[in-house]
Amino acid sequence: MSLALDTAAQDLLFREAHTANTFSDEPVTEEQVQAIYDLVKFGPTAFNQSPLRVVLVRSAEARERLAPHLAEGNRAKTAAAPLVAILAADNEFHEELPRLFPAFPQAKDMFFSERPAREQAARLNATLQAGYFIIGVRAAGLAAGPMTGFDSAGVQKEFLDDDHTPLAIVNIGKPGADAFYPRAPRLAFEEAVTTV
Repeated sequence: MSLALDTAAQDLLFREAHTANTFSDEPVTEEQVQAIYDLVKFGPTAFNQSPLRVVLVRSAEARERLAPHLAEGNRAKTAAAPLVAILAADNEFHEELPRLFPAFPQAKDMFFSERPAREQAARLNATLQAGYFIIGVRAAGLAAGPMTGFDSAGVQKEFLDDDHTPLAIVNIGKPGADAFYPRAPRLAFEEAVTTV
């Protein structure tokens, strides 16, 4: 069975896409970022809670503040990327639920009145949205370099607040020279999928 999405789009989003480790100096525009967000915001989350929040790191000063919190191997490529996005979970997402999920506005208090429940839901659903965000970057014809090698507490203190938990940092731009490592192996269907 073939997929509804044409082969070129499949390649752009999945088969030919790699994590980028170098970037050209071509800028990533606000219009591109807006288009990415306007596409990926439609990805599903539980109760439409949409807890992903994005901090765009553009300035040299902001990059200098970010660098000490990155694993050493992530610093140079982040410094050279045209745009860096900090993807975070909003642990107070429930405040928006009456507007985002009007069919069941009482979900805010029924399911998310306790902070631990909110944090768990925010982390899971914002992580789903982070995946959508990476696919959106690829759909814009850009390369993404997602990273989890950073000091979460340090990034939170420097760029966020106690209500936001950083999940990933994504370098974004057009790929530069030698941007991609060789494709790593993937599990075969029968190794990853079980029918019961």
